[in-house]
Amino acid sequence: MIFAETARTRLRIWQDGDREVFHRLNSDPDVMHFFPFRRDRAASDAIMDRFNERFARDGLTFFAMEDKESGRVTGMVGAAVTEPNMPRAPGIEIGWRLLPEVWGRGFAGEAAQACLLRLFAPPFSADEVVSFCVTTNGRSEAVMRRLGMQHAGEFDHPNVDPAMHPDLVRHHLYRLAQSDWAARPG
Repeated sequence: MIFAETARTRLRIWQDGDREVFHRLNSDPDVMHFFPFRRDRAASDAIMDRFNERFARDGLTFFAMEDKESGRVTGMVGAAVTEPNMPRAPGIEIGWRLLPEVWGRGFAGEAAQACLLRLFAPPFSADEVVSFCVTTNGRSEAVMRRLGMQHAGEFDHPNVDPAMHPDLVRHHLYRLAQSDWAARPG
């Protein structure tokens, strides 16, 4: 099932053949630099299965981002219902995680924009979409700004242990209202 498509990417549900690349997205030290955990293969497989279950339940998930030219999965982009303990919950969060070999080529923003088109239209018709990242994650913040998201404050991530990962606790929160999205040129 394809959720969204752009000139260069396709967002789709995860397939069994994606398990190796999904594990890399969850264990590579460069990819996971701003996350307090690395997942082994079994944990990564379980998360991938939960992502597909989440899609079956909510119609949303963090999708496999496939490069249309090569046919390879090079990351994940998608959305989820925000956890109840997160800022601006209940709501919808958009996010991305890409392999280093495709960083800096605009794939995250391109795929996220296609995702936003779906989120602001029926059946989701979101009033707003949020995104957040560790305060030192400038690349992710740059994507948020290019999408037209506005900085909406800072918060301490409730799922990050400050004793174990003090540099990963503080996060920037961004938001994009449907009305601001609709008013964008083009």
